[in-house]
Amino acid sequence: QVQLVESGGGLVQAGGSLRLSCAASGRTLSSYAVGWFRQAPGKEREFVGGLNWSGGVTMYADSVKGRFTISRDNAKNTVYLQMNSLNPEDTALYYCAAVSKKFGIVITTTRGYAYWGQGTQVTVSS
Repeated sequence: QVQLVESGGGLVQAGGSLRLSCAASGRTLSSYAVGWFRQAPGKEREFVGGLNWSGGVTMYADSVKGRFTISRDNAKNTVYLQMNSLNPEDTALYYCAAVSKKFGIVITTTRGYAYWGQGTQVTVSS
């Protein structure tokens, strides 16, 4: 069983940056695939980016490509989502998710993940 806790959300002006953290306990994340998703009010939860179990493959939604970066610190058992050049359309509740699947590709669907955090709110003002 893996417990995930997101942090780092907040209110930021357009063009600003935030770094979200996804801290894991119960198991080491080093062999888990991890994904970041977001959900805005009235919209479905959507894939933002993720990495496969080895961390060697990453993938991003077109809407964030070039602005967001995922990284993993195995020593801290934490995965990060660095978000730059934020715009109001990035406003959402951000979730991290994990699953113990050793695929060579990034899992992009919500049902592909077994464990979820509670989310952290990101609000970007114009």
